[in-house]
Amino acid sequence: MLLGFESLVAVRFLREGRMQTLLIIVGVAAGVAVVAYISALISGLQRNTIEKTLGSQAHVTLSPPEERVLVSPTPPGTDVIQLDQTQARAQRPRSIDNWQRLLPELEALPQVAAVSPMVSAAGLAVRGEASKAIALMGVELERYDRIVKLRSKIVAGTARLGPGEGIIGRELAQDLGVQVGDRIGIVTDGVEDSLRITALVDLGVRDLNRRTVIVPLRTAQSLVGLPGSATGLDLTLVDIWAAQALADELAARWPYKAESWQQANAQLVSALNAQSVSTSVIRGVVMVVVVLGIASVLVVSVVQKQREIGILRAMGATRNQVLRVFLLQGVIVGALGSALGVLLAVVLIWLFTHFVRGSDGLPLFNIALEAGLALRIAGLATVCGLLAAVAPARRAARLDPAQAIRL
Repeated sequence: MLLGFESLVAVRFLREGRMQTLLIIVGVAAGVAVVAYISALISGLQRNTIEKTLGSQAHVTLSPPEERVLVSPTPPGTDVIQLDQTQARAQRPRSIDNWQRLLPELEALPQVAAVSPMVSAAGLAVRGEASKAIALMGVELERYDRIVKLRSKIVAGTARLGPGEGIIGRELAQDLGVQVGDRIGIVTDGVEDSLRITALVDLGVRDLNRRTVIVPLRTAQSLVGLPGSATGLDLTLVDIWAAQALADELAARWPYKAESWQQANAQLVSALNAQSVSTSVIRGVVMVVVVLGIASVLVVSVVQKQREIGILRAMGATRNQVLRVFLLQGVIVGALGSALGVLLAVVLIWLFTHFVRGSDGLPLFNIALEAGLALRIAGLATVCGLLAAVAPARRAARLDPAQAIRL
């Protein structure tokens, strides 16, 4: 009601310049569509990358500190030469002290969703004359399944880890020429054992599939020579981005090494940050273009409508009313362009998910335009339309009615 006069005049001015109004609305729509589509695309790509990366590893890993060579201090007043270089000690599998008591304390933390003990070591998988280097992992199946959702990655057989049984990677099975039900030999530090394969797993990374052997926790303890021990504790969190903060907290609380997935995948985190920065730059540039486009059209409108503005002022319209007329034009153009741009972005996302396929014929990854993101982008574009109208509106408000009518 308060803006009835201003909105009526604003709409009429926009209708009189239909072509330039249509062009600027289309321009705003194109800018909003690009921002919304790129934002959804990068978000989907990052989410897919993180899911594949963290699908086979814990969010935080707790392990014993590395062994170091301790150098005896030189007694004062002696002529003994102090060596300032020492050879690093070879690292051997070590257990976390009192890990059974540590489990309930970790599970009680609000950030932690699941905890799983593990015994890990290097070894060889042998079948006949074939032998392959492996990464042996001893786990409790139920706990480990909550960490990496192992059962959902089984491609053959049944996820079962009884005494003398094991799960191996799909590529390792191909390299050894074995299948579910066959037996393979496992060698670690001179200790040999035989495993019957109960399932083949696809962890999403070919290299992991080529060297992964999962056995019961007690079997791994015997093979490594650490009965009743655990060389690491894997944690999965409610919020994956809280991993580094929790790792720092655990390292300060207990004398163990705590490593987050961000530390283990530093290059991936750098790439994700670079993508986020690039997306922000694209958003900023597009919004600047939108502002300049709306401002240029409204400046031209002020020049074209000088006589009309002068008549309105002579009929009693105030400077503030003229100012609001052009501000409303900016808001209207921004809002209409935003709505059209969001619809265009939805169409582009639909085309991507239905027609862009990988070499296997499946979609590369799923993307979606979240309602919150769409509203934020549309709101930002509308605000940009308002800001773009400030300078033309002030210019229109400053026009002298007598001079404007004579033009």
